[in-house]
Amino acid sequence: MREFFIFLAVVLIATGAVFAEENVLIDFNDLVDDYQGQHQATLLDYSSIAGTRFSEEQRATMATSLYVPNWDVNFSSSSSTVTTERFSEVIPATVGDNSQQFAGAQVMGVRVHYPMGTFNSYAWVKPPFEIPIYATSDLTDDAPRGEKFVGFGVLHNVGVIKDIKVNVYGLNYPMGMAVVLRNENRETQNYSLGQLEFTGWRELSWVNPNYVTDVRNREVRKYPLYPRSAPSLALDSIQFYRDAEQEGGDFLVYVKDIVVTYDQAVLEEFDTDLDHEGIWGIIEQREGDRFKAEMLRAGDRQLLYYIEEQKQHKDAEEGL
Repeated sequence: MREFFIFLAVVLIATGAVFAEENVLIDFNDLVDDYQGQHQATLLDYSSIAGTRFSEEQRATMATSLYVPNWDVNFSSSSSTVTTERFSEVIPATVGDNSQQFAGAQVMGVRVHYPMGTFNSYAWVKPPFEIPIYATSDLTDDAPRGEKFVGFGVLHNVGVIKDIKVNVYGLNYPMGMAVVLRNENRETQNYSLGQLEFTGWRELSWVNPNYVTDVRNREVRKYPLYPRSAPSLALDSIQFYRDAEQEGGDFLVYVKDIVVTYDQAVLEEFDTDLDHEGIWGIIEQREGDRFKAEMLRAGDRQLLYYIEEQKQHKDAEEGL
């Protein structure tokens, strides 16, 4: 089998052919309520960092997920007001059965209430927590590292990106749209998808202008394979922006999914004689430390939200 992969690589290099891999980064049709008002596969339990001042009953409620209503709309500082925050929201919406595309599917419905001032305004639709790249699929020590959010906002072994595609339902608003991705080093990059001045479903895309199809024209370098971690990407946010010349107020849009086409960063089939990770365990330790840091960041934010909600409940009870 190893000889077959080597032979296949030689053929591809000889012909100059490159076959990029296409995978779903996130599909909002998957992020449904299937477990006590949450999406079970992406459930994040942050009770472990809550400390001892909370009761067991309170700690049992300290969990959230990527269920669509949990996402937030955040504004740039110049656009963030009580009014813009109050009238901006994210909800699940169901496509009609008679639709020619995605009939019956759940999509993310976004309402952004831009300020009326004549200045550029930016809004980001963000997940309820920073999607962890290294989260385990369950709570056991031997669970695969980084598998929990794959397809739910995370992709592993991502080399050069060829293109990014997003299925969007537009309502002829003159707003711009971009996807913001975060890598394993927490560096973010914006990928502009263009304007939303159309009606109905359309596939918007960012195409890498520097992507070279013919490998003979690429700059080829050698890198140590171990213990380098394979590069990964996570969805940071979806950005919508309004030009200063455009009218403020409500803006509506629906998003179905985000798909990324990319080259693999590492071909693991080429090096199978020794189980390097089994021998050294370097990547497991390194990614384990990163996972702990990710969970602390995500949990701290959720814990602050939880405390604020408890304050609101207390104020409401005292008002009675």
